[in-house]
Amino acid sequence: MVFLILWEAGSRLGLIPKSTLAAPSAVIGTLVEMLTTGELPDNLWVSFLRVAAGLVIGLSIGIALALAAGLSRQGEAAIDPIMQIKRTIPTLALTPLFIVWFGIGETPKVALIAFASIFPVYLNLYSGIRGVDVRLIEGARSFGLSKAEVIWHVILPGALPSLLVGLRYSLSVSILVLVVAEQINASAGLGYLVNNARDFMRTDIIVVCLLVYAALGLGADGLVRLIERRALAWRPSLAEG
Repeated sequence: MVFLILWEAGSRLGLIPKSTLAAPSAVIGTLVEMLTTGELPDNLWVSFLRVAAGLVIGLSIGIALALAAGLSRQGEAAIDPIMQIKRTIPTLALTPLFIVWFGIGETPKVALIAFASIFPVYLNLYSGIRGVDVRLIEGARSFGLSKAEVIWHVILPGALPSLLVGLRYSLSVSILVLVVAEQINASAGLGYLVNNARDFMRTDIIVVCLLVYAALGLGADGLVRLIERRALAWRPSLAEG
């Protein structure tokens, strides 16, 4: 609150030029205007669709690879080294290459988000599968459960907390990559608004979009926490809470 007061006072006194950073009151006014005209909801929906498409692709690939590597020694030998190599490649450094491959339409934007969201969910699910207590697996086998039943009833539930951690990271990473992906010749979306605002030095719009990005991150994290409370109610720590 003190920071906002100082920020507003500095803007009104001319210590902070409007072209450098708009006052909080101006930012709020711009936010209300963009909501009223529908400009912000329309562009937010476009960004949401990009993130959703990228996440569906990335999470699907990451989960499939983690299951193959975590449940099979042969799968681990074939997949994990490649994934570790992928981990060392900065996603944003691939932007020029993706533009060459996929053009400047929607495909490179979605592809960047998908590529970035694969590894967090892969690594956490893979570690979760390998971290399941061997005694639980042996106990399940002693009760006559088949391999498929052991996987379904023991290994996957045991790895679920790790999967949700990976999902949280993937959601966060996808929003970070969205900021850069929407700089690629976007005609709509939050990044499009930021680009236009930069050209016209509308720092109020830039701040509004930054606040929306932050709200998206908090909302995504809150969604995963809600899923955790529902799906992991059997955990003592959550049951007691």
